[in-house]
Amino acid sequence: MAKTKSISSFFPKHLFWDMDMDRLDFQRDKDIIIPRALFATTEQTFLKDITTLEKLYNKEQILFHLQHTKERISNMVCDLITRRYNAKPFKRFSL
Repeated sequence: MAKTKSISSFFPKHLFWDMDMDRLDFQRDKDIIIPRALFATTEQTFLKDITTLEKLYNKEQILFHLQHTKERISNMVCDLITRRYNAKPFKRFSL
């Protein structure tokens, strides 16, 4: 499924404002795609956003790339992810 479609058919273009979405590859660029897909999520949009992401990646991939990204992922997103996957809590920023 993901091989024949573009990133733009899954995610809004504004999440990848600084790059050419047509050049992104679902497997090669998952370290970019996974954090960006959740960058702008809110508690209200999380279920929709994570469901879309889970069509492309498994929970281990999602957790790994969120834990190791340099993107500015909020601690709220980290909390939502760890609750969804019953994973060890992690934070991107300390207070």
